[in-house]
Amino acid sequence: MSTKDLVPSPVGPVDVEQAEAALVERYPRLVRIAYLVLPPSLGRNRRVLTAHALVQRALPRRRVAGPSVPEPRLAEDAVDPGYAYVRSEVLRQALVAGLPLRRLALPSRAQFPPLLPHVWGLRLFPRVGGADELALDQRLSRLSGPARAAYVLRGLERQGDAEVLRVLAAAGVADPASALAEADALDDAPELPGEGADGAQPPAGGGAGPEGRDTEQAGPGRSGAGGARGDRPGPDASGRTELPGHGEPGRRRSGAALLESDEFDPCALQARPTDLLRRRQHARAGIVAVAALLVCGALLGLPGDGWGRNGAAAPSYARNPAAEAALDPGALKRVDPAVWPASTRQDFSVWPARGALTGDRALLRRALAVWARPGASVRSSATPGTPVGPPMGPPQLLFAGEVDGARVVILHDGLRAVRYAEPVGGTAGAALDFARTDGADAVGSAALVLSRAAGNVRYLTAPWVRETSVRDLLAPGEDARPLGRDAGGVTEPMTSPALAKACTRWNTLQVRDGSGLRMLADLGELAPARLLWGPPAAPADATGPEAREAWARTACQLSAVRAHGVRSVNAWRFARQPLPEGAGSGTWLCTRAETWRGTGSRVLAQFLVPSPSVPAALAARSEGSPACGVRDPRVLAGVLWQAPGGGWYVLAAGSPDFTALQTSGGVKGRSDGPLLAVKAAAGARADLDGTLADGSRVRALR
Repeated sequence: MSTKDLVPSPVGPVDVEQAEAALVERYPRLVRIAYLVLPPSLGRNRRVLTAHALVQRALPRRRVAGPSVPEPRLAEDAVDPGYAYVRSEVLRQALVAGLPLRRLALPSRAQFPPLLPHVWGLRLFPRVGGADELALDQRLSRLSGPARAAYVLRGLERQGDAEVLRVLAAAGVADPASALAEADALDDAPELPGEGADGAQPPAGGGAGPEGRDTEQAGPGRSGAGGARGDRPGPDASGRTELPGHGEPGRRRSGAALLESDEFDPCALQARPTDLLRRRQHARAGIVAVAALLVCGALLGLPGDGWGRNGAAAPSYARNPAAEAALDPGALKRVDPAVWPASTRQDFSVWPARGALTGDRALLRRALAVWARPGASVRSSATPGTPVGPPMGPPQLLFAGEVDGARVVILHDGLRAVRYAEPVGGTAGAALDFARTDGADAVGSAALVLSRAAGNVRYLTAPWVRETSVRDLLAPGEDARPLGRDAGGVTEPMTSPALAKACTRWNTLQVRDGSGLRMLADLGELAPARLLWGPPAAPADATGPEAREAWARTACQLSAVRAHGVRSVNAWRFARQPLPEGAGSGTWLCTRAETWRGTGSRVLAQFLVPSPSVPAALAARSEGSPACGVRDPRVLAGVLWQAPGGGWYVLAAGSPDFTALQTSGGVKGRSDGPLLAVKAAAGARADLDGTLADGSRVRALR
């Protein structure tokens, strides 16, 4: 018979409450059905738990709609629609649970061990039956899942063939007819050894059945030899068993009747312990795994990549009391604002702690931790010659506050000023800047760069600074523009030339303290450089008219000393020279940039033509030379210059200590005194040296 010819089962709409009532009322029978349909290869313990899980998951999530016009019921139709629905769901899931897992197919929930119910430390299985139950279990294990379902529906549920076919089709069986034929062949199969009247009995205690059937010793109500139940008649001389209510005496029970026995009842269970030795080994392995997981979690939670309370700091590399004290935010040095007016010195050591976040211990802890151990995500910079290691002791807190969308902390340890900045929204993208500031005086500690944003710069000024203003070096005739500050000494933003590509404006910070005006230039570092004017032995701040006129033509050359750890830059006019062909007088300047570290000073010799609008021409440059400094206040330089009339000349000048100058090579000439002008050809090259009053010869700056 084809399933296409079957009349559909007239199951009407099913409510969740109706299905639940049917499930609770007939729970033992539904679990028995699931247990019998599940493959014996799962093992008896897992079959029991899976059968209960499948039945408990069989409830519908919402009302199940039936046909709009119910068909007439047949005699074999289930009376209760709720029970029919739940039984169909149990069969469907049990059949799916028996399918093998495939590599590319998505597994179903029923194919995995159930989460609930779950039993720890015990193995559960139904009571062991007799030889007939064992023989039936062996025969059922050789059937396919759909055939077992058909056998159970016909034997346990007393369904006719037509209804069995309909239920199998509803449960998703592809070929219900073949499954029914396979179930029919079960009773017609030849008897197994031990099944017939003359066959051997199973071993004492019930024997070891398929898939690890557990043995059970004889006890009350049991036969120690045959495994037959004590409350049933034993086998007669022919080996047949007379069962009350099942056929005639001496006839064997049918397979359908055996389905009702306790052997296949997953609600009447026995309990045995699991493998105790293996469980002990698994417990030890579990403890080791948990300990390893805790250790790994602790390691992952250590500071680094923004984790932990230390923000972007790298993992700790040293643990000692001195290092821990230096990183303790509670041990930071804080100077009272009333200290500096009465102090005999004015430098960073008397700066008070300022800013709205000086009490934020978490921020200060992160700043100290990143200072000691900057992680890979931290953008760090340091002026040349500045050590970047952790502080040797608790540093001094100068500032902690929010500036331009960032939390900024400035610390000082006597040797360095350190600036830590992080975004307000987190610690990702933290920045750390180091600047050497040892030996700073009142002017050298007058200001520190607090923030750079959008081409602007903010300064944190010393408490003794009374007034701040902005002066453009390229506009010496203009007055300085006032620059506002808040009560904490933080200036308003001003345009910075530190990152400018074109030299169209060079703003400097002009501050007034108790002794006069100072000129400070931002060269891309934490500490601004002081601008001076005058001879090396007695320079002064470049605030006078003559100094501003000279710096207006040489300011663009300051780009040559950016980010070099410059402490001060002094410009000195060491000679004036009349120019050939009556072109006026030229001016020679020597610019020397001193560094905080004491070495690596840079010296520039520049020549200024009479026109005030023409920038200075770079004649020579040197690094590490003592020229133009206190130790050696002498300099000699030369240029190839073209007169307004078109003629070319080699012009040279030295400081007043020179008594004679001489050129050689492509251009030969000599003069007495510190000035020299020799006619030359375009593109000529010459060597220049000079003679001092003591007769020693000095080569030109290079």
